[in-house]
Amino acid sequence: MALVDLRPQAKRRTPKELVKHLETFELDLKFSAGVWFFAKGAIRFHEAYGPPLTIPERLEIAAGLADYGLAGMEAHYPNEVNEDNLEVWKQFTRDTGIRLVTIVPNLFFEGQWEWGSLSNADPKVRQAAIDRVKRTLELNRELDTDLAVVWPGGDGYEIGFGLDMMAARDRFAAGLAEAMDAVPGVRVAEEPKPYEPRGHILYGTTPEGILLGMKVEGLLKAAENRKLLDEGHALCCMNPEVGHMLMAYEDMPYAFSLVLEYGRLAHSHWNAQPLGNYDQDLNVGMISPEALEAALYILKMHGYRGYFGIDINPERMPVDQALKVSMDALRAANDRINEMDHEAILYATTHPAQAQGWLEAYLVRARAPHPDRLPSLPKLK
Repeated sequence: MALVDLRPQAKRRTPKELVKHLETFELDLKFSAGVWFFAKGAIRFHEAYGPPLTIPERLEIAAGLADYGLAGMEAHYPNEVNEDNLEVWKQFTRDTGIRLVTIVPNLFFEGQWEWGSLSNADPKVRQAAIDRVKRTLELNRELDTDLAVVWPGGDGYEIGFGLDMMAARDRFAAGLAEAMDAVPGVRVAEEPKPYEPRGHILYGTTPEGILLGMKVEGLLKAAENRKLLDEGHALCCMNPEVGHMLMAYEDMPYAFSLVLEYGRLAHSHWNAQPLGNYDQDLNVGMISPEALEAALYILKMHGYRGYFGIDINPERMPVDQALKVSMDALRAANDRINEMDHEAILYATTHPAQAQGWLEAYLVRARAPHPDRLPSLPKLK
């Protein structure tokens, strides 16, 4: 698998250079979707609002979205993609042109992960988790994906008293590094989430994800991995999810900019979410569309070229309709930011004393359906 070059994300530009970049670079909205939400699922409060669907049945729905813009799929090993259905997935990609973008090791659902996976203090369980990651990385390489997302959803705690948290974090990082060295050259992207299903999940915020990447890379020993690191490539990267950021009360553009600063934005997950609250996975753009625009603008500023993975939970509408809504929300927001006056915006943000209130007034007009009905905005001097 060819390693996508993320190094340009960290490039610093002068204001003049940044204006030119914003005027010439546009985000390529390549959409991917997780196969897990194509069938309605039961939760502890209600039964599934629809029938169970096999993987082929879910992929049939996905195939119908190819012309609408769905370009990639995401799946977990071994419950959604495995040795028994590899040919189903390969045939799907050949027939539709929709890639399998990532295979995720399932380290959270089974009972064996009750007390964690890679961080588990039981050597046998921890080794099972390492083996699960190794096999998943092998499948990512075989199916030519871009990366393996890793979500430590079962690694954490509810009561922190007396826990050796440093040891738990060390076990998680060392286990991930061991698996990566066993299958070198395959990029991993950790997905932070502050809580749920555990009361507190390890490496659950954006800054913690960056720290994990640095820690894991410091442990890598395989020659191929060391060569890539010496060339400046990041191998333990991040897959930030909008909803998880907001659960942690993070600011979307700031959080994305941190990941981009270190050249670690390997993939991204998009949905909508009330600030704080439980993980709702609402359709993209349905809450705080202004934050969506600000996040996309940051990605545009830093030249993000990866996929926009849609990670939603459409409990009360057909999944294909929810995906169309979410793709259109991203397209519409992207159109809005592309039409903005980038030179004026950068002048206002770099000369705040000379442009007090101008940006706010400009954004009001940029979002207004009839800006001509508002008083004209004075030009910046």
